Amino acid sequence: MRVLLRRIIFFVLFLLTTSALLAWLALRGSLPQLDGSVPSKAIGASTTIERDALGSVTISGSSRRDVTWALGYVHAQERFFEMDLMRRSAAGELAELFGAAALPLDRRARVHRMRARAEASLAKASSTDREVIGSYTEGINAGLAALQVRPFAYLLTRNTPRPWTGADSLLVIDAMYFSLNDAGNKRELAFARMKAALPDTAYRFLTASGGWWDAPLSGPAMRWPDPPGPADLDLRNLDKSLLQDAEPAADVAPGSNSFAVSGALTGGPALIANDMHLELRVPDIWFRARLIYPDPRRPGARIDVSGASLPGTPAIVAGSNRSIAWGFTNSYGDFADWVRVLPDPAARDRYLTAEGSAAIDTHVESIAVHGADAQSIVVRETRWGPIMAEDVDGTPLALAWTATHEGAVNLELLKLETAETADEAIAIAHQAGMPAQNFLVADRFGSIAWTIAGRMPLRVGGFDPLLPADWSKPDTGWKGWVAASDYPQISNPPQHRLWTANARIVDEGRHLELIGDGGYELGARQKQIRDGLRAREHFTAADMLDIQLDDRALFLDPWRKRLLALLDKGVAGTGRDAMRKALDDWDGHASINSVSYRIVRAWRNEVRDTVLDAFAGAVRRQHADFKLPRLSQAEHALWSLLELRPAHLLPPGYASWEELQLACLDRVAVNLEKQPGGIAARTWGERNTARIAHPLSRALPGFVARWLDMPADALAGDSNMPRVQSPDFGASERFAVAPGDEEHGYFELPGGQSGHPLSPFYGAGHRDWVAGKPTPFLPGPAIHQLRLEPAAR
Repeated sequence: MRVLLRRIIFFVLFLLTTSALLAWLALRGSLPQLDGSVPSKAIGASTTIERDALGSVTISGSSRRDVTWALGYVHAQERFFEMDLMRRSAAGELAELFGAAALPLDRRARVHRMRARAEASLAKASSTDREVIGSYTEGINAGLAALQVRPFAYLLTRNTPRPWTGADSLLVIDAMYFSLNDAGNKRELAFARMKAALPDTAYRFLTASGGWWDAPLSGPAMRWPDPPGPADLDLRNLDKSLLQDAEPAADVAPGSNSFAVSGALTGGPALIANDMHLELRVPDIWFRARLIYPDPRRPGARIDVSGASLPGTPAIVAGSNRSIAWGFTNSYGDFADWVRVLPDPAARDRYLTAEGSAAIDTHVESIAVHGADAQSIVVRETRWGPIMAEDVDGTPLALAWTATHEGAVNLELLKLETAETADEAIAIAHQAGMPAQNFLVADRFGSIAWTIAGRMPLRVGGFDPLLPADWSKPDTGWKGWVAASDYPQISNPPQHRLWTANARIVDEGRHLELIGDGGYELGARQKQIRDGLRAREHFTAADMLDIQLDDRALFLDPWRKRLLALLDKGVAGTGRDAMRKALDDWDGHASINSVSYRIVRAWRNEVRDTVLDAFAGAVRRQHADFKLPRLSQAEHALWSLLELRPAHLLPPGYASWEELQLACLDRVAVNLEKQPGGIAARTWGERNTARIAHPLSRALPGFVARWLDMPADALAGDSNMPRVQSPDFGASERFAVAPGDEEHGYFELPGGQSGHPLSPFYGAGHRDWVAGKPTPFLPGPAIHQLRLEPAAR
């Protein structure tokens, strides 16, 4: 019996060991090739792919075509699964990989029919763009085919990767539209309900575009409107059933910081810093690359461009080419409008336009589902866009969104690689087919400039773009794109400084009208950057990093002072006494060990949500399911109410504004005290702990997920300060560089360079990003070299 038992145990151990070995071998089989040579009929001359200790890639070739092919090859070997997710997320094809759980995401995306639009855009693209995309696509598919085993994510999901197409690269650009814009335009749907249910004074009070926190590049801060008077709105008698335990408003949104100083403040070339704030993941969305190839305009010269590439596209999105350096921040302009689709009374499934009646186009979209039958959705489209919602009176609404209009996507951004001056870069930015972004550029001659990069719609007819409008009237709606000559632009300002941080940039007037208001971020972060720039008269790259890592809590400090004054006047209590004691550790920063920062932040947010939900309750009298949209400027409204203390705008159940604030404090105290260790143990780092995960880790056992994810580090920083940071959102890269002096720049990357967990570059550089430690902007010495050699055709 014992012998039999030993044999069974031995056999089980043998099976487990064999299975583990086979799994390990399978994983190793999908590792990229780092050294040696690869023959290819697509390569015109020998091309090298070098990797440094962080996995940063340098590709050197005899033509941009060869380098493009090689970049596609590397992207596929290192990041094909992540590229696949981006094209599928834009096209609404995730369920084909993940099954029915992904259907809600696919249905929301598929209504925009992005794959059909991408294929149509590719067919109309210039011959140059088609050639670049064709070469890049060939490289991707060659890199994928060269792996001995399909990428490990497909082994886990039991799928086979689908070859890349040219349209897929345009879909990756479309995916950035989805990341940076609200593809459902929910904010303006909510505004329509607010406009219908609230007096105009209340609507304007809640939805204004800016106030005293503004720090635009041109013009003064805006004046926030006065609160509505008691004759317009009285919240004291609001039925309490209309109030909800509101979900906390999001404190972070896709954005970025970018700022630049001219040569007058550096003693040489201008200097630019950029940190693009996006959802953080493993591996990072960006892939560090340096491309070197002959300059087609100057015999004997070479193009040398470095920075952040976006796998799935052949461009360096942000970086430097030794003549110019550039970066982006989300502009938060208004690039989507709801159009009222008025039915033709004489014909079903037709609607009215300025040119007469038109038919609604109907498309049946089939969504493939892994392990199940395909699902279908019906998309009804107008000339303005798909019908996706209803107005407050039941009228169908079509969404006009720049992403779905012809010309929204192109490869003009590639021309930045060969641009030599800030002025040349600005002209390129105006023609770029991409989500409209703030574009900052610095050049080696010391010049700096700002403009909008990407397409902006030209609105005519004087309608309010924040509310649904009737475009069946003559000369009303979008009339193509804003002309390049009409784009706002600021070059070499007298203060020698430029800054953008997703807040309003330009003064009220024509330029602000062209850009619109798509939900500008509160200006607190932008103001802190501006003031940090004004505090210095000479700059190095290290000074730019100091500003990027600035986690001073200037925004919350007035709230701390308000809370201290409230506690000094209020009635003492166990929870309040503990809160008052904890406030003594305030160091003026969103630091990981600060209890006071967490308390002040939690209290401010509780006050905000309590006050704003009363206004939402007033809207629920007409629309029972109403939820407030994200009101980025609500700080102005909230602070105005606390300062003015209008009794008629108190939420029901509170006798005074002081009572409301104390009640919010008590709720926060109860919540913090009931956790292990009580209030004294509630540090900001405990709340702001990294959750930077691989896309598949949530579906895997914990020990595997921990292997794939980045460490659970406590992170300094927060929203409304330059060092934007939440557990899974923040700087997807940080760099600062002076064109022509790249050797003294830096580039930090979270989440690592490689998407393969057995790669030496998986998570490489992440620890430096957590610590804010600068790593060189240019790749370091090569430790691996792969040569692509031309093969006989």
